[in-house]
Amino acid sequence: MESTMLWTETVPGGATWSHVLKRGTALRITDVEGGANVAAYFLNFELPAERFNLPDTLKAQHTARLTKGHVLYSDMGRILCSITEDTVGWHDPLCGLSNSALVEKKYGKSSYQQFRNDWHQNARDGFLIELGKYGLGSRDLHATVNLFSKVTVDEAGSLHYNPNNSPPGSYVELRAEMNVLVLLNTCQHPLAPGAEYAPRPVDVSIARVASVRTNDPCRTLCSENTRGFLLTELFFL
Repeated sequence: MESTMLWTETVPGGATWSHVLKRGTALRITDVEGGANVAAYFLNFELPAERFNLPDTLKAQHTARLTKGHVLYSDMGRILCSITEDTVGWHDPLCGLSNSALVEKKYGKSSYQQFRNDWHQNARDGFLIELGKYGLGSRDLHATVNLFSKVTVDEAGSLHYNPNNSPPGSYVELRAEMNVLVLLNTCQHPLAPGAEYAPRPVDVSIARVASVRTNDPCRTLCSENTRGFLLTELFFL
C-alpha cells in the first residue's frame, strides 16, 4: 500500500472525518495509541439513497463481528467496501453510536464555550454535522459499525466490552468497491468503561489498489459475496 500512497492525515480523538473514497482505492485506519474506537458509516456517493445495511452485512456472511475477508453491504445488495487487511481481528457491529445524553451522563456536562476544543463530543451529532455538508441529514443515518472495538454477548444476552482489543499500531484496511462516502468518528465506544472522557486519535491513509480478481478472498468468502460483487460490477457497466 505504501508504494501507491495518495494521502495521509491524523484524525484527533473526538473528531469526525469524511471522504469520498473512490473505486480502486483503499483506506487504512491505524490506531495510533491503542484503545481507539472509530464509528464508521458508508453511503454510495453517486446514489446517497443507497447506504450501508448492517443486518444484511451480518446475515449474508453468517457473522456477528467484522474482520478481514468480510464486506460491507448496501441496502441494494451491492458491496460498498471490503475489509482487505485487519490486524485487530474483531470489530463491533452491534452497539451503535454514542449520543449527547449518554456522553453527558457518563462524562459530565461540557460545552464548547467552557472547554473549547476539549469539550465532550458525541458520535451521533458529529455524524449529523458531517452529513449536512453533503446535503444529507438524520433520515440518512442508519446503523453503524465500531472499528477497533470488541463486544461479546454472553448466554444471558448481556453485552461485554473488551478494553484491550486494539494495541498501538493496529490497523484495518477498507477497499472501496464503488465511490463511497465514508464517515468516521473517533469518540469513545458507548460501552467503554471509566468516567474519563479521553477519545483516542487515529491515522488515516489512502492508496490506489489493484482491481478485484475472481479469486479475491472477500469475493469468495461465500456465495452471497460473489453475487454482491457481480451486482456491484453491473452498476458500473
